[in-house]
Amino acid sequence: MGIEPNKFTSKRIEVPETFQDIFTHFYRAENRSDYPITKTLVPSFQIIMVFSFGAPVQFKTERNTQMIIEKCLVLGPIKKAFDYTLPAGSDMLVANFKDDAFYRFFGKVILSDYLPTNPDSLLTENCFTNLWQLIKKVTPKERVNLILDFCKPYLKQSETAFQKLADYTGDYTVFNPIKIIAQETQQSERTIQLNHKKYFGYTAKEKSRYEKFIKAIGLLQNQSSKVNWFAIIEACGYYDQSQLIHDFKHFSGHTPTQYLKFSQDICQTE
Repeated sequence: MGIEPNKFTSKRIEVPETFQDIFTHFYRAENRSDYPITKTLVPSFQIIMVFSFGAPVQFKTERNTQMIIEKCLVLGPIKKAFDYTLPAGSDMLVANFKDDAFYRFFGKVILSDYLPTNPDSLLTENCFTNLWQLIKKVTPKERVNLILDFCKPYLKQSETAFQKLADYTGDYTVFNPIKIIAQETQQSERTIQLNHKKYFGYTAKEKSRYEKFIKAIGLLQNQSSKVNWFAIIEACGYYDQSQLIHDFKHFSGHTPTQYLKFSQDICQTE
């Protein structure tokens, strides 16, 4: 059964310039219909913090692992697509950490993909539970402002070793950033690899593969007529069509044609 107009709302919320090195943005979704709504979240390679203020939000990974979010959980880095269900009466707010911001909050914390983590356990305090109580009954705009104010005392400065990684603006799919930065800093490639994983939560190799996939999505979405698959394969640096299909299945759980077919039910956090 279809959802009544205006019963489901979703919105990207931008952050002030002073916080744009911490969060890329916030995302809010609310289901005021009588029926659950299921969407697919495309991988963003970001760590996200999910707040649930209404009926518990349900996440399901590719391995069919079920996660119930009643208040607040940390997930990521999101490297593969997964489904999430917004039941009737749900109200969700997602904070998307940028670059090393998660590290600046919590230090060197290893998160398994999709493993739900209570952020209070990362700080050995109940501050996020208290934050959830504080922002539960205010407006969505006030929620974001309160979260931004709340984060200030906990946020540490970026470490010097991160700066070279942050300054790198080259294309991961064309150049090897690890080798380039190692040469510039006269450090071993192994040291740069470890720092990349430490601050971002993923390797440069994983990032390169993901960037190809995201570029392919952008080209697909800009196709106004019949898709020229070979042009996309060449533009994104894939060896052949089978490699393109393999990466789409890896990251989204769909083939490229299936992705196009179900695109209205797929959510990108970027």
